[in-house]
Amino acid sequence: MFDSIHEECGVFGIYEPTPKNVGEITYLGLFALQHRGQESCGIAICDDGVIRHHKGIGLVGEVFNKDNLNELGNGNMAIGHVRYSTTGGNNINNVQPLVIKHIKGNLALVHNGNLTNAQELRNKFELEGAIFRATSDTEDIAYQIVHDRLNTNSIEEAIKESMTKIKGAYSCIAMSAQKLIAFRDKNGFRPLVLGKTKTGGYIVASETCAIDSVNGEFIRDIKPGEILTISKDGIKSSFIESNSSSLCVFEYIYFARPDSIIEGSSVHRARLNAGKILAKESPIDADIVIGVPDSGLDAAIGYSNESKIPYGIGFVKNKYMGRSFIKPTQEERNLTVKIKLNVIKETVENKRVILIDDSIVRGTTSAHIIKLLRENGAKEVHLRISSPAFKHPCYFGTDIDSKENLIACKYNSNEEIAKVIGADSLAYLSIEGAHKLADNSKCHFCDGCFSGIYPIETPKENYKNKFEEKINK
Repeated sequence: MFDSIHEECGVFGIYEPTPKNVGEITYLGLFALQHRGQESCGIAICDDGVIRHHKGIGLVGEVFNKDNLNELGNGNMAIGHVRYSTTGGNNINNVQPLVIKHIKGNLALVHNGNLTNAQELRNKFELEGAIFRATSDTEDIAYQIVHDRLNTNSIEEAIKESMTKIKGAYSCIAMSAQKLIAFRDKNGFRPLVLGKTKTGGYIVASETCAIDSVNGEFIRDIKPGEILTISKDGIKSSFIESNSSSLCVFEYIYFARPDSIIEGSSVHRARLNAGKILAKESPIDADIVIGVPDSGLDAAIGYSNESKIPYGIGFVKNKYMGRSFIKPTQEERNLTVKIKLNVIKETVENKRVILIDDSIVRGTTSAHIIKLLRENGAKEVHLRISSPAFKHPCYFGTDIDSKENLIACKYNSNEEIAKVIGADSLAYLSIEGAHKLADNSKCHFCDGCFSGIYPIETPKENYKNKFEEKINK
């Protein structure tokens, strides 16, 4: 919703043993990842060592057309990116892929996540007399790789050396003249998966839904700290020091598409589990359960199944308005909510309604949705949130960068927040409940935005050395 958190980015890469229309395949893969970022996108292809690219501001279908895809031509490798700007701002200079020509060749890079030591890297480059000035985390990573490439024998050696220096969240795909290289930070904050094509090639993407969309076959998750090199010699894997997975729990709650599989667990199933756990933790007597489209729907079904309260379709969503349709003023936001969602009066009139949503950030949207339900005859509205309350910043690729706009930090209790947004009651999923969403019991989560306990040192807060203790319990 419009006052909710936003996705980070989505990455896609493909390697084929012989040249083909890899740009068009990447275009289709980016369509499947469009939910992860709607501000900008781009594609770079490699044809016999030559890298060509096209990128722009807007949705995939707006930036690319038949003509510019034809201009990219065929190749045996391509990488692509869809972006939501958590750092660096939304301008053409920050649109990915980032393509750099250097003394030892060419490099194209796409990145999902945020670094926690970006300023430290920039200060170091400045002290060393670098002529460039990085303005985004992706540039920080790319410049570090180019710097290390000057003193190493291969691009994968340079990446391995760079990974010892860059800190934070990064799931990346790099493309040189001959190799496609996927690498993931040692905590695995953001997802990255490997698949194969029917023609003997390989695919790397943020989510399995992108592999499915191009008729590929999922192989496995790329592991935290892994460097996966794909070339004419096949696949080669190496590692830097890796930790237990600290995957962002919000990948399951909101970011990922429900048809994706992440770390061995279905996103759809995780959201059903969220609703079931929420029904056990926060039951309420009511007549109907409805969900806020889209990521609240699965949780609403789970809540209904567990509580035995009927599930109903409460809203019609305007599908021609992307999640990037965000207006800057409060008045425009208020109008936008009604444009995007319209209540089905028959579902809620004279009913005690349980409303399921994935999160509350500022509370603006929740207040207007509740108002719409009451205007359409709902007798009671009980808001249930399928995530814990946001109380802390995120430093790893989500745009929750301060406490000042978080409604859970402004008020002391759920009762106070419920009163402010007009609900009869409010309850969140517990942090303990959030850790039970995935069917894969080996999947550990970062819940720093809920708990304030981060798995690595953050730039603005002291590292709370409780994370290992927490995941070992």
